[in-house]
Amino acid sequence: MLSSVGNLNSASEGTNSEDQATYHGNVHVITSKQEWQAKLSEAKTNGKIVVVDFSAAWCGPCIMIAPFYAELSEKYTKLLFLKVDVDEMADISAEWDIQAMPSFVFIKDGKQIDKQVGANKAELEKKVKNYATTA
Repeated sequence: MLSSVGNLNSASEGTNSEDQATYHGNVHVITSKQEWQAKLSEAKTNGKIVVVDFSAAWCGPCIMIAPFYAELSEKYTKLLFLKVDVDEMADISAEWDIQAMPSFVFIKDGKQIDKQVGANKAELEKKVKNYATTA
């Protein structure tokens, strides 16, 4: 069973249900398996590291961190930021063994190189910054 994982550092961002849909920044929302494969292929070709936010519309911590994730996508443009709704794209979520949301998976050359489960903003930015400087 999938669950949401808390551990929010700040709850100052908006929390209405529109936040997840409106805060995209440079985040590409994946809506099909073909689009997922195309983005992973594009990243591999361009030597980019992919950061994937596996989330759900009903997940409170996912909604809370969505604006921050969008900010990271604008700040660290060397990385490719994707968002996958675990309910809409269950096959992709299962393929990457997503058990809780939010889960942030870091992918290089089609392989997972790191993962963070939970909405810990400081830890997420630390990982993103690290991979952006090594990309």
